[in-house]
Amino acid sequence: MKKVNYIFIALIFLFLSAPLVKAQELPRIPINTVVERLQKVLGVYPIEKVHLHFDKPYYAVGDTLWFKTYLYTNQVEYQPSKIIYVDIINGRDSLIQTLRIPLKSNSGEGHYVLDPQVIKQDNYRFRAYTKWMMNFGTDYMFNKIVTVGDAINKKLGSEITYTTEGNKTKATIQFRDANGTLLSRRKVTWEAIDGWDPFDKGKAETDDMGRLNISISAKDKEPYKNGRLIVKIEGESSLVGDFPLKNALNEVDLQFFPEGGELVAGVNKRVAFKAVGISGKGVRVKGKIINSKKVAVAEFEDLGLGMGYFVLTPNAGEHYKAVVTVNGQEKTYDLPEVKGEGLSIILTSSTAESVQLEIVTNDAHFAKIQNQPFYIFGQMNGHLIYGAQMTVKNTSTSVNVPTKDLPNGIIQFTLMTPQGKAISERLVFYHFAENLKLQVKSDKASYKKKEHVKLDIDNITSKKELASLSISVIDDSKVPFDDHQELTIVSSLLLTSDLKGYVEKPNYYFDEKVSNRLEALDALMMTQGYRRFSYDDLVAEKYPQISFLPEQGITLSGTLRLNTGKPYPNGGLLLSIPARALKKDTYTDNNGRFAFENLNFPDSVKVIINARGNDNYRNLVINMDQSFYPAVDENNPYKANDILNIDKEMSNYLANSKNEFRKSILIEEVTVTASRKEQRSSREFSALAGLSMADHRVEGARLEGCNVLSMCLNTVLPAVTYDAQTMKYYLTRNYNQGSRTPIQFFLNGMPIDESSLNSINPADIEVIEVFTRDELGTVSRIYQNDGVVSIITKKEKPKGPRMSLAQIEAMLPKANVVELFPLGYIKERKFYTPKYETEQQRATNDYRTTIYWNPSVMLDESGKVSLDYYNADGNGKYKVVVEGMDNSGRLGRTVYYYNVN
Repeated sequence: MKKVNYIFIALIFLFLSAPLVKAQELPRIPINTVVERLQKVLGVYPIEKVHLHFDKPYYAVGDTLWFKTYLYTNQVEYQPSKIIYVDIINGRDSLIQTLRIPLKSNSGEGHYVLDPQVIKQDNYRFRAYTKWMMNFGTDYMFNKIVTVGDAINKKLGSEITYTTEGNKTKATIQFRDANGTLLSRRKVTWEAIDGWDPFDKGKAETDDMGRLNISISAKDKEPYKNGRLIVKIEGESSLVGDFPLKNALNEVDLQFFPEGGELVAGVNKRVAFKAVGISGKGVRVKGKIINSKKVAVAEFEDLGLGMGYFVLTPNAGEHYKAVVTVNGQEKTYDLPEVKGEGLSIILTSSTAESVQLEIVTNDAHFAKIQNQPFYIFGQMNGHLIYGAQMTVKNTSTSVNVPTKDLPNGIIQFTLMTPQGKAISERLVFYHFAENLKLQVKSDKASYKKKEHVKLDIDNITSKKELASLSISVIDDSKVPFDDHQELTIVSSLLLTSDLKGYVEKPNYYFDEKVSNRLEALDALMMTQGYRRFSYDDLVAEKYPQISFLPEQGITLSGTLRLNTGKPYPNGGLLLSIPARALKKDTYTDNNGRFAFENLNFPDSVKVIINARGNDNYRNLVINMDQSFYPAVDENNPYKANDILNIDKEMSNYLANSKNEFRKSILIEEVTVTASRKEQRSSREFSALAGLSMADHRVEGARLEGCNVLSMCLNTVLPAVTYDAQTMKYYLTRNYNQGSRTPIQFFLNGMPIDESSLNSINPADIEVIEVFTRDELGTVSRIYQNDGVVSIITKKEKPKGPRMSLAQIEAMLPKANVVELFPLGYIKERKFYTPKYETEQQRATNDYRTTIYWNPSVMLDESGKVSLDYYNADGNGKYKVVVEGMDNSGRLGRTVYYYNVN
């Protein structure tokens, strides 16, 4: 990363010191001014990226999920964040839990127990970020879909396929019970729902093979996008199948992206295309481009993931269409309009030494802009690597950008008018720099079950520097996975973290065995969204609004006031954490503000903040600051990685999971220290008993520091929109479609209106459940509502003997003493590695799929390290994955296999 800063300074010096070509029209904004503004932004707003390395690609309920966090930053002259947050979000976009991971040397360790009481079979999204990253939205946060199957609690197994028959959709489902027995000749009821009400429903019966055929009809396919198919086995309340309907759609969206942004008449350039199915994944396409006379002028075929490009010289006034065959049907798509005039930046070639660009236009536009100045800028990972002023002398002007010492990653080239308006952009992926090269060797090529293994890891990069690594060894026969789908440290931090939206099979572009990977990568650069920052905003000095600074530790802050509301300056406060035997004091400033900084405590411990040391403490009130977290983005493009038929896709893994939890050798590492806390739900209230499982669940801990409930609900309620004019809450999806039917609020099963919300003490709330559908209509028919928000407060302690007045006063909440259970650091836990040194130890069954996990591997001064462990009982190939980053910011990943017989 120091190397990047050197390049930045050197290239700026090159073009600032070079004489500029004299133009007939003087720039309105001198290039020096543009550079100064860009430097100001790029220097003040460093970029942080996060990557998570998991021990394996998918799991089963009851497993422990292990991961390592990496923080990558583009700056060295600032203190980077020392905390990473990991959100665990279920398939219905409901937040399950947030983990707080401390960082040391830009890396940290984490784990999550897939508790059968909380985790069900589903596709979970792990989203990771720092508070600093929250300033810039959610688009560039780390996102990964992790599928979890269930071999313990799941009573109903299923496999579903969709086919289209005219205007109807046919769903074929095969059901099995928990033991794998076909559920033949069973009566069922089904509903196709979108929100609250079903748009189709019926009854049916499975055949002798447990198969069920359902024909679904809808006036249009819009309800399918967010709808679900609910199938209930009659007489079995626990046997309910729940399937997304979006998989029934076979629509294909084909878009075209002219290089540089526009089709310009008479200008020969590439036109990229992207064909995407309703799931978000690429669709294979092949077709031709025809003009208005239906004459073919170009042919095209995707490079493997629905993307590719062709070359076209469009004519003025012409309209072009693409004729393609998709899913056996011929379809026609319009190309973008041909512009009569325009100026574009295109890529000619890219080598280790330089990137060759061309600024192209047509004769008509050249006559208007001849001898006028334009600016070209190149930025990479938040560093301005190139800047120049050019004068248009021809319809085609070559630009040579030196790139010899650049690191790998995306370069954004932008063509700008002298008025400061960006008119054309081109992304180029530079891939010629040296990555961190890691070599893995085992002491043997083949091993026996439970045999001792020794691995040697060597950093063979020409310049050896300290590197932090993580290593996972899995039984590949039990956990097969397409490595192209893996979000590796390289594809994550160099590619997907700089692109908006979903990138399918990100590791595909880094597999040197793929012959056309570089062409496919260039097609991705031309079709994928990139808006980490806008040049137009930067030139106009519209800078990002900063609400969060890079965290250096846990901070608990707030305001101390008199009960009149007036801030209380120079007030003393004492913080104590009994579980850590920690005490710390501080004083308020002139505005009554206080902050306890750089705290270190594990999650779920009690923290007490006391202001009773002041003379007039009875009149003091402590107001804690609310903790803010990013909203759950419902339109999550990474849902494309969801697995529809989990039972089928993970059948081998789940079969092994059953064996592992029947005869697990790992039971010795489990220590039960407390009884399980009962998880409350709205089903315990008769008025809400007809509702199904909540779509979203917000734990009371998320309201930490909240003083006014209604203000906090505006930010923490997923799938809900607050309208300030009506002062009502609505389901976001329906509100955006024009519906103004409000949500109905319930408090402990009793209906309340919005005006009553602020009478509820946020600290008393145990959980808030959000229901976006009412399948039976038990609530919506009575209250004429659209959605339910159920607020459940903490249970009161059971009544005991009669208390004295002093005891009652002691129990009353005191405004000058606050008890909190803030989100602390994840508790430390080490991966258990068994030893098989005796015959008795080797006699046990070992069904483990993760054989070895070590998130804190450090190479010695010679760039090497040796590790050892014992194999499990699995036969076949074992897969060793090593990822890491060195002190210069070089990233590396290697995969190594060995055999077990």
